[in-house]
Amino acid sequence: MKKYFLLFGLFIIGLSSCKKPATFDAAAQAAADDALIQAYIQQHAITAVKDPSGLYYQIITPGTGAHPNDNSNVTVGYTCTLTDGTAIDSRSSAYFAPLGLTIQGWRTGLPLIGTGGKILLLVPSALGYGNAAQGAIPANSVLVYNITLQGFN
Repeated sequence: MKKYFLLFGLFIIGLSSCKKPATFDAAAQAAADDALIQAYIQQHAITAVKDPSGLYYQIITPGTGAHPNDNSNVTVGYTCTLTDGTAIDSRSSAYFAPLGLTIQGWRTGLPLIGTGGKILLLVPSALGYGNAAQGAIPANSVLVYNITLQGFN
């Protein structure tokens, strides 16, 4: 009988020590991301435009011809860093099919340029990988992409 009381006591202690997960505040995260992006823009003397989605971008070279859409298969060269300069990924040429399956920041930014175009995207976490870590990308990360649109169909 004492054994059951001991097990029951341990069970109660175990339950009482469980922490409730913290509630994610999307509005607070968006404000923090925006402040981080604005500081990055100022620090690097970038002339960026803010899209209504919250994406900041600078078209470096507009490119030529038509522009891709969510159904386009795109070939790009890109680098991705965090705002502190930490390198995340870099590809001289990568194929994504279709664009609509990439992060929202790309789906908003890449249609702004044509073939041969170059764009800087400052992607708030909500338009990137959100509040979940993704490989080398920590949760709630603002991502800095330099992208060249090599082609699409």
